[in-house]
Amino acid sequence: MKLLLTSSGISNPSINDALVDLLGKPIGEASALVIPTAIYPFSVGPNMAAQMIRGLAKSPLCELGWRSLGVLELTALPSIDEDVWIPIVRESDALLVWGGDVLYLSYWLRHCGLAEILPSLGETVYVGVSAGAMAASSTFGETYRNPPGRTGDVLSSKDVTFPTPQGELHRTFVTARGVGLVDFAIIPHLDNGDHADASLANAERWAAMNTVPTYAIDDQTAIKVTDGAVDVVSEGHWKLFTP
Repeated sequence: MKLLLTSSGISNPSINDALVDLLGKPIGEASALVIPTAIYPFSVGPNMAAQMIRGLAKSPLCELGWRSLGVLELTALPSIDEDVWIPIVRESDALLVWGGDVLYLSYWLRHCGLAEILPSLGETVYVGVSAGAMAASSTFGETYRNPPGRTGDVLSSKDVTFPTPQGELHRTFVTARGVGLVDFAIIPHLDNGDHADASLANAERWAAMNTVPTYAIDDQTAIKVTDGAVDVVSEGHWKLFTP
């Protein structure tokens, strides 16, 4: 499987070119399935999912001019015969995995059976946005105000404090199991003002609690993976931390 792991979607021409290169054809000739599942644990989830599908979200994804675009809802798949949805997945050129709660997303990627299929999709492009990018790792780290207790994917957790311009931010840092498409972790939204703990200094502390190499990437950066080869595509800034 080919991967394009982003912080904020197809946010600049360089990332767009990387997507076209992975697809092997223009976006207008490619089919895609969008996966909005990760956003639903939030109160704004339904509205945000609708905005993303309509192409009105901040992270460009659905509005790129795909030949065809469908919605793949992971929470519905266990109730659907596999011979209905698996062929649709295999026929698609790209899976657009949107952001939200990465613990919730990684749980449903496995629980619905899609995670088992992903490694066999040799020519399909997995496009991850924020949590969608984080879930692709074998393990990932995430901070929570109140860690959810609904999955068995958590490997460890600890209370941490991150300094921010507004004062100290108290969070629980959770290390959890992803779907294992890559052997590194992603910290998205580096230096994004909407994310209080997203400074480079905090990313370094965050990465030190991960057990795998960790890329901290801003919203103008993506990680492109082809046949195991990793390339950073960026019109912004990023940093790789090693454990």
